[in-house]
Amino acid sequence: MTIFYAGRVQGVGFRYTAKTVATGFEITGTVRNLPDGRVELTAEGLRDELDAFRSALHDAGLAGFIRDEQVSWAEPENKFRGFEIVR
Repeated sequence: MTIFYAGRVQGVGFRYTAKTVATGFEITGTVRNLPDGRVELTAEGLRDELDAFRSALHDAGLAGFIRDEQVSWAEPENKFRGFEIVR
């Protein structure tokens, strides 16, 4: 799952919150700021876990910062170890 978040998503602890929330789920992936002001989140895991993680991000107080969310799905490539903030 790859999600591009737009809105006031940089400088508000978005990446840190995503990493913290991810620890409660059986997922791996990365979250990073993009030069255009968006945040890109890529995560792998079972579909139910990914859906729950996505909902948990909103419930963790991030929903108010998100103006737009573009989600795409692909087969997992098993290329991540843990969930990390990419700088």
